[in-house]
Amino acid sequence: MSQIQVKDDQGVRIISFNRPEKRNAFNLKMYQQLTEYLIQGESDNDIRTFMLCGEGNCFTSGNDIADFLASGELNESHPTVQFLHCLLNLKKPIVAAVSGAAVGIGTTMLLHCDLVYADNSAKFQLPFVNLALVPEAASSLLLPLIVGQQKAAELILLGESFTAETACELNIINRVIESSELNDFVFEQAKKLANQPPLSLQASKKLLRYNQADVKQQMLAELEVFSERLKSDEAKARFQAFLKR
Repeated sequence: MSQIQVKDDQGVRIISFNRPEKRNAFNLKMYQQLTEYLIQGESDNDIRTFMLCGEGNCFTSGNDIADFLASGELNESHPTVQFLHCLLNLKKPIVAAVSGAAVGIGTTMLLHCDLVYADNSAKFQLPFVNLALVPEAASSLLLPLIVGQQKAAELILLGESFTAETACELNIINRVIESSELNDFVFEQAKKLANQPPLSLQASKKLLRYNQADVKQQMLAELEVFSERLKSDEAKARFQAFLKR
C-alpha cells in the first residue's frame, strides 16, 4: 500500500500520510509523491483545494532520519526542497487536520497552509536546534510574524513540544476540534473553500501572502545553513545518539 494515500472528493484532494509503523515519518519517496500529487491537483480544474492529514492518529513525526541522512545534498533537485518550493508556490488553498505528532516538517509545513485544525492529542515540536540544526521551510521568518519574536525564539531555541491549545493561542492553528470530529470537520471546511469562486479564491490567497518573495529568500538562506550544519561534528553526534535510541 502506498505511503501517501490520495482521494478526490467534491473538489477536494485529500492527501493522507500512511506510514503508521514509523509514525508517518517522511522518506524521500513520500516527499516525491506529495509533490507530484500537489502539482497534479494544481493543474486539475476539478480540484479546488487540498486537505492534508495523517493515518493512525498521527500527522507526521518529521523526517525519517536515517533516510534523510543518506539522501545527498540539499540542492534544488532534492525531494524535500522540491516539496517545500511546491508548498510555497501553490495557488490553490490547502487545509490541514492534525492529530498526534506534528514534529519538524510536520509543524513547519502548517505555516504554509491556509487553514489548520487539530485535536487535543496533537503535539507540535520544532526540534531543529536539539539536533544541532537550524529551522527550515522559512519558519525562522514566518513563526516570528505569527507568534512574535520572543515566543518564536522559545519554540525554536528550546525545541520543546507544545499542545494544540497552545498552538491555537499562538495562532499557529485555527481551532481545536474533538478527535472524533476532526477529519469530517476539516473536510467540510475544505468543501466550503472548493465551492468559492476559484479565481477569486486564488487571488485572495495570493494577496494574503504578499511576502512570498521574502519567504522564498529566507527558505533558501535556511537551506544553506541547514546543509552546513548537517555536516558538522555537533550534528553528527546528535544524530548518532538519536539513531541509537
